[in-house]
Amino acid sequence: MVSTTGSARPRAFDIKDPSLAADGRRRIDWAAREMPVLRQIREQFARERPLAGIRMSVCAHVTTETANLALTLQAGGADAVICASNPLSTQDDVAAALVEEGLPVYAIKGEDNETYQRHIRAVVEHGPQIVIDDGADVIAYLHTERKDLLPGIIGGTEETTTGVIRHRALEKAGLLAFPIVAVNDADTKHFFDNRYGTGPSTIDGILRATNLLLAGKVAVVAGYGWCGKGIAMRLRGMGARVIVTEIDPVRALEAAMDGFAVMSMDRAAALGDLFVTATGNINVIDRVHFEQMKDGAILANSGHFNAEVNLTALEEMSGEGRRTLRPFVEEYLLGPDQRLIVLGEGRLINLAAAEGHPASVMDMSFANQALAAGYLVEHGKDLEPKVYSVPEAIDREIARLKLQAMGIEIDQLTAEQERYLNSWEG
Repeated sequence: MVSTTGSARPRAFDIKDPSLAADGRRRIDWAAREMPVLRQIREQFARERPLAGIRMSVCAHVTTETANLALTLQAGGADAVICASNPLSTQDDVAAALVEEGLPVYAIKGEDNETYQRHIRAVVEHGPQIVIDDGADVIAYLHTERKDLLPGIIGGTEETTTGVIRHRALEKAGLLAFPIVAVNDADTKHFFDNRYGTGPSTIDGILRATNLLLAGKVAVVAGYGWCGKGIAMRLRGMGARVIVTEIDPVRALEAAMDGFAVMSMDRAAALGDLFVTATGNINVIDRVHFEQMKDGAILANSGHFNAEVNLTALEEMSGEGRRTLRPFVEEYLLGPDQRLIVLGEGRLINLAAAEGHPASVMDMSFANQALAAGYLVEHGKDLEPKVYSVPEAIDREIARLKLQAMGIEIDQLTAEQERYLNSWEG
């Protein structure tokens, strides 16, 4: 049941500089040119107002693409507040532009952990009925610190692999209090966003931070899920010799058949010039691996949390031998002949040092978010507190709209073909 109680919409905000709004507005408009599916949904939402009066707490990377999602939710009538899902991913001019549009935003690039947590609390105080999460920090906070708000929540959506893993763990433990739509698992999300977005944007972040020549380097990619596939593919395309590490035998076999060297991290540690993690797990690169690495090896993370590289162990091993070489590039001195380089504080490098995924691919991801939110408003009261896939009809409609925007026509089944496919007789 949709609750009519909860906090009034907060008019406060916490951003770096409101005077940056004009710059943010121009960049949001530029991204919108590459987001035709979301634009069509915004127009539909403006006519139909499916989210009218619904309080929404949005925790996401505050980028130009997310801004277009937020404006779509606003057009649909949502009463939304926004916070960052990572301390380094906020684009401060975009945050300012959204505040100017009447959307309370709590996000500052480079905010410390205390500020990050305060911003999480700020959007929770909104008393959400729908939560749009990216990494499950807001939903985890609701389930631990603000259980009093759980009865008023219709449902939530989740953008990331990491977040879906956390939600499924909540469900398995019998603790999930409301339905979650796993937007990350939609075909029009993970096939495209995770593969064709993560690959180029991760490399973009690495190159902006380092100005590194990838050709001829040995690059180790930890994880061969959809994100790892995209990273490995793009690194190879730029001339790197790519090694893949995996724990899943099927994915490892796939990587081998895709032409990559596949081995354990224990073996790869001594070979790599560049390491990129994309697993959603903790301590994928650990103390034992640091000890084997070449002098000057570079470590980057493309997963959601800064836990994939064991930075605590690295700090212990380096003691006071640590310095910043350039923005988002830190050197750890482990001995007279061994220096290791960490990019972006071990946070997701594509947003820490660059601008994240191209708008064209986020068009589909955020179309899923918008339509999933509308689906929850309409059907959430009938759903059990479980993790659900995006309805196939939504997934296919987004693909259809994207093809239409690209000027691509596809075949349709004839009546004869329909009958053949539905017959067991052949």
